[in-house]
Amino acid sequence: MKTLILDASSSSASVACAEDEKLLYEGYLSNGLTHSSHLMPLVEDAMSYAGLDIADIDLFGCIVGPGSFTGVRIGVATVKGLMGDKKCVELDGLHALALQAGDFDGLVCPILDARAGQVYAALFENGARVSEDQPVKLEELLDELRKTGKKVLFLGDGVPVQKERLLKEDFARLAPSSLWGLHASSALPLLLQNADKAVSAEELRPLYLRAPSAQRAKEGKLHG
Repeated sequence: MKTLILDASSSSASVACAEDEKLLYEGYLSNGLTHSSHLMPLVEDAMSYAGLDIADIDLFGCIVGPGSFTGVRIGVATVKGLMGDKKCVELDGLHALALQAGDFDGLVCPILDARAGQVYAALFENGARVSEDQPVKLEELLDELRKTGKKVLFLGDGVPVQKERLLKEDFARLAPSSLWGLHASSALPLLLQNADKAVSAEELRPLYLRAPSAQRAKEGKLHG
């Protein structure tokens, strides 16, 4: 089974092409520019270097969130445009990030920058999820993690933003910078495990943990 996974949910963008469990090609980009002009070239490179055409893809995967409202929307819209009558597995970006941690003796906490002192976060231990995705103030998250008495490995694009604050905590461990961005290939196990839950293009939906900033600002004015 040939698969194609796309991610544009955070500050980086990535595309991975695989055949069953074998990774054929992966492209990763983190240049601070909008994903709208770079995601399709990454897809085209993936198809070219893997020696495939979009028609050869049996199953798609899309990181549907959480993350940047604009980035998630770009990723979902791009996959919808590629799928035709094929199906796609909706993939959780924080879970995929956690899989990049490998074996770690403690908690794994992927964090994505949600701005205004907040992060999107979840907790995993021994490869299993122990908390749901949530938008949370970093200080509140650190308070809860401190109570566990366990070492915590942080990764994700929230790490460079909050690096100085994280290093003040004795329990905090930071993943290598190469793991701060999500690599689409890390979601391949999730895609294969959930292939039976694939949805059509019409059913494919973004995962938003909170309303877009413009909507929140509007609601703030209405209630201000």
